[in-house]
Amino acid sequence: MKVVKTSIDNFDEDIIFEAINVLARGGVVLYPTDTVYGLGANIFDNKAVRRIFDIKQRSFLKPISILVRDIDAIDLVAKTTLGQKNTIKNYLPGPYTFILNKRKIVPRVITSGLVNVGVRVPDCELACRLASIFPITTTSANLSDDEVLSNPSEILEQLDCEVDMVIDVGELKSNHASSIVDLTGFKPKIIRK
Repeated sequence: MKVVKTSIDNFDEDIIFEAINVLARGGVVLYPTDTVYGLGANIFDNKAVRRIFDIKQRSFLKPISILVRDIDAIDLVAKTTLGQKNTIKNYLPGPYTFILNKRKIVPRVITSGLVNVGVRVPDCELACRLASIFPITTTSANLSDDEVLSNPSEILEQLDCEVDMVIDVGELKSNHASSIVDLTGFKPKIIRK
């Protein structure tokens, strides 16, 4: 496991390049977002995504959200209406996950076989840059249904396993995961605040 210390606002491009290479080779990266640390894997690598479920001890019946590089990239993984796009543009980038109708390109393991997918564009350039080549998973770096921690060393202790790379920017100010808003119905529905 490689641990790289950097700043969330002033990071080294080499770190991003290295992390993308780790993800491209099927690795798992612990990375910061605008809310909490997340566990990232290339969404198109089923083995890597299954590792995320194993690390979190998460049921395969619970979907994992996707992080994309920017608002325009949402269309790669989800179908959006004009109304949904307007809502999304008002809140992203930011601490929100929007539930949308998925595109066929999204692997079944990500969505647990559901027709919808959660999509994030965090207000964190470092995290978005990790998804510059392909979308990555974004799920809080904690054991399923356990406390969400904000310090990488405490997170690794809780997970009691090794990831391939840790991007350590120190303690995050937040330990609250993103709000989840379902946009697939007639009106937006808040699933988690």
